[in-house]
Amino acid sequence: MRTLVFSNRNYFQKALSEVCSTHDLHFLETRLDSLTAPLAAGYPAVLVFVNDRVDRATLQILARGGTRLVATLSTGYNHIDVPAARELGITVASVPSYSPHAVSEFTLGLILSLARHIPRACQRVRDNNFELEGLEGFELKQKTVGVFGTGAIGTQVVRNLSGFGCRILAHDPVPQSSLQPLARYVSQAEILRESDILTFHVPLLPATRHLVNPSTLTEMKRGVILINTSRGAIFDTHAVISGLKSGHIGGLAIDVYEEEAGLFFADHSSDILTDDIFARLLTFPNVLVTGHQAFLTDHALHKIAKTTLHSLTEFETQGSCTHCIKT
Repeated sequence: MRTLVFSNRNYFQKALSEVCSTHDLHFLETRLDSLTAPLAAGYPAVLVFVNDRVDRATLQILARGGTRLVATLSTGYNHIDVPAARELGITVASVPSYSPHAVSEFTLGLILSLARHIPRACQRVRDNNFELEGLEGFELKQKTVGVFGTGAIGTQVVRNLSGFGCRILAHDPVPQSSLQPLARYVSQAEILRESDILTFHVPLLPATRHLVNPSTLTEMKRGVILINTSRGAIFDTHAVISGLKSGHIGGLAIDVYEEEAGLFFADHSSDILTDDIFARLLTFPNVLVTGHQAFLTDHALHKIAKTTLHSLTEFETQGSCTHCIKT
């Protein structure tokens, strides 16, 4: 099936091309929005990613151009107006699971990097500074770690953490019985109150938008460490900055940012950073930011490509696909 890939990067093209044998794929680095949607005219399918803006206006243009399938190379699909797509006769597909190990291992890396000041230590050595003052860290064995959300990724985070001997709390509307020996499920109030480290693994929904906000921050321990590898808008960035300034938040590691569209997945090293909020985040010595790379492993990319291309094949031959979004 003739398919246009928006927001393409070399790693996506390599993975898709290695798996693809029957589909006619065309690649664009351009983000999809209402201005670029006319480029998809004549393509029955388009592939998108998390920072494409697939709203009603964009979908209307896609529908007029003959697009019948929008497949996102991600698990989350909050960047797509699914009800509008349904009204316009466009099917939406996602990748429900690609590699929980990729994100969970990256999450653990962020926790350890903050716990032992690894980025700062590396920078000191690059500057020929081998002083250890200010690098005193802590051991996970002595801490209570709260895992907020125990879907596929959160479940794997719990399993990874269990080897460190820390006390693990979990919170999820649907507890996983397999985790009962490793973590204790508690209420939202208790996990916020008791955790030294809180890591979030929830989808972006109306109920989870700005889950970390001025009110919930007051329920957390002073000096709490926050980790977010899920979706940027889970955190109210203004509230987080206030918490960092006051010392209520002792450390922050994020792989996502609520205003990352137009910033992440591109080289801005020669540009002036115009996002004052993001610039403020980067001034804190106890903040670690990465550019939405937690998913980026060879295994995960292969699984994303394989699942997405299977959806294309199913849709072309059957008019529907296993991983179509039905809600």
